[in-house]
Formats: sequence, structure tokens, C-alpha cells
Amino acid sequence: MLRALTGALRLPRPWRPLQTRSCASDGAAGDPEIQVRVLAGPDQGITEILMNRPSARNALGNVLVRELLEALARLREDQQVRVLLFRSGVKGVFCAGADLKEREQMSEAEVGIFVQRLRGLMNEIAAFPAPTIAAMDGFALGGGLELALACDLRVAAASSAVMGLIETTRGLLPGAGGTQRLPRCLGVALAKELIFTGRRLSGAQAQALGLVNHTVPQNEEGNAAYHRARALAQEILPQVDIASGMAIEGICYAQNIPTQDRLEGMAAFREKRPPRFVGK
Repeated sequence: MLRALTGALRLPRPWRPLQTRSCASDGAAGDPEIQVRVLAGPDQGITEILMNRPSARNALGNVLVRELLEALARLREDQQVRVLLFRSGVKGVFCAGADLKEREQMSEAEVGIFVQRLRGLMNEIAAFPAPTIAAMDGFALGGGLELALACDLRVAAASSAVMGLIETTRGLLPGAGGTQRLPRCLGVALAKELIFTGRRLSGAQAQALGLVNHTVPQNEEGNAAYHRARALAQEILPQVDIASGMAIEGICYAQNIPTQDRLEGMAAFREKRPPRFVGK
């Protein structure tokens, strides 16, 4: 089954004072499990999603997944969001993966529905209209690594970050995009090895393989990766904003409309044959 999943690939891959908004939670204590932070000053344009479920090491349960989906739905319509950064408010952990204790109480039908929602969450992150960065200062296992893989860029603490698709060691398999995004990141053969073995990697090992963009030595506060990710986000800010980018896309598409190749492509699709492009 894993071989079939990791083998079915086509490798191209697509591109104020501090304000804090909390998403309501129906958890036991009634506390929100994420916070959305809008940064100001030189960081204006950067928005952070802070995962904060310390009792379960940020495990992806029903409430956390729902709050993340709600936040993403709101933020994707906000043109002031130019970089979205995912970080943890729990020291030593980014996201411990799916909440298996919660899942153990689900029926088979409920498990199927939840995994579909989890996969949908990762797809929403991957399709977010602004660049996304995962700041991994601690453990990012299973679904936690799948969340990071759905981001455009990943930053990790060299020693304290530990990541891996460990589902096979639990009698499971990656179900939220890991079998597809890891091969696109590392290549099929290496991704198969990491998934089949459930191997865990340090931040330094992950960078050596190309799984993360940057690693940094951990600091006393345990948030060195966050600070490096924030600096990376600052580098991205001067780039073209979303509204301007959409305008540029519209101009380029308008140039494509009158071409012979556009008409040929549609005709080939209708006639179920390979297109014969001529460059005009």
C-alpha cells in the first residue's frame, strides 16, 4: 500500500501594535488552541498562527483542526497577510501529530471523516495565497511534519527539532499528504526509505537531506527557529504583494488568450489527443 502511494507521483509542484485574535475552543477548559497574531512595525504583513495545546503537545485533534481551518478561511481573504508563519506556543514541540487518544474513541466512519478533514487542512495550507513558513523548534512528528511539508518553507532548530513520518511504527500510514509531499521534497527513493522505516531526523539531519531550508542552534528560550523564520519572513516582505501579483497574473493571462496554442490546447483536450503547439 505504501509503495503504491509513494509511487503514484507526478513530480511538478505549484508557488499595528501586536494584534492577537483567538479562535474559540470547545476543549475541556474552554481555552482556544490557537492564536492568530498580526505583527506590526517592521514586521507588518507577517501573520502568525500560534498552536497552543500543551496538554496534548499540540496534537491534531478535532478542536485544533477546526480552529486552524477557520483561521485559514479568514486569513486567505485578508490581503494584508503577506507571509503566514506557523509556530508553537508549547516549548519543545511543534506538533506531535494526530491525537491518537482521541482517534481511539472514534468509530471507523468517524476516523475516515476526520482524516479527510486533516487532509483538507494540509491542502488549505498548501494552497494559501501568501508564502507560508513552519518554525520547528521541537518535535514535528507524523501529522506535525505533514503540516510543515504543506508550508512553502521550513526552519528548524538544529538539535531540538525532531521530525519524521513515524506512522508505520504505529501500524498506520501517513494520511494527510505525507506520501505525496515528502517525495516531491526529497525524491521518491529517499522518501520511501523514511516512510517505510519511520525514521526520526534531527533538524541538522533534515537540512542535510533538503527537508528544511534553514537550521539554527537552539537558544535558552527554545525559540531560535521561530526567530530565524521571522527574519526569513522579513526578507520576503519587500517582494511583490498579493494584489499586485494577481494583477500581473491577469496581464500575462490576457496575453495568452489570443494565441493559437491556447486554442490548440483546448481543441486537443476536447478531441482527447496530444496537443500540437507551434509557439504562436
